[in-house]
Amino acid sequence: MSDRLANEAWEALMTAHSRLLRQFAEDDWDDLSMREYDVLYTLSKCRQPVRMSELGQYVLLSQPGLSRLVDRLVQRGLVGRSADLSDGRSVRVGLTPAGAACQKKVGRSHARSVAHALAGLTSSELEQLRTLATKLAAGSPASSAQPPYHSKADQ
Repeated sequence: MSDRLANEAWEALMTAHSRLLRQFAEDDWDDLSMREYDVLYTLSKCRQPVRMSELGQYVLLSQPGLSRLVDRLVQRGLVGRSADLSDGRSVRVGLTPAGAACQKKVGRSHARSVAHALAGLTSSELEQLRTLATKLAAGSPASSAQPPYHSKADQ
């Protein structure tokens, strides 16, 4: 593999990511920011409430930024906090019923937007994209910890 090819692939990936994010930013997020939705989505995939440090492994926010965002979601009744019985210094966060309903509503709309944005790819290309993205994600240091997500079999 050449450095040039790796950098060209990286640039193409970042360009596509940027274009898609701009496109999705125009969607209706039901009074949520995309980052707030990302937290709700991430929590919706967790089997149980998680520590903030665990949540931070799966969203692109600094720990202080994530704490402030979660505070706003708690104030809006979308996320709840509970004591971490295994560590008295920590709290766990999870979706409230209102947060789960909001995530599902926005998620359905977002799923349609994603399908529309990727409609130019064939099924084979989508499979290839999923395989490559999964492979890249598995190589990141943060993904070495076991994610608290449901497996497909759990859903």
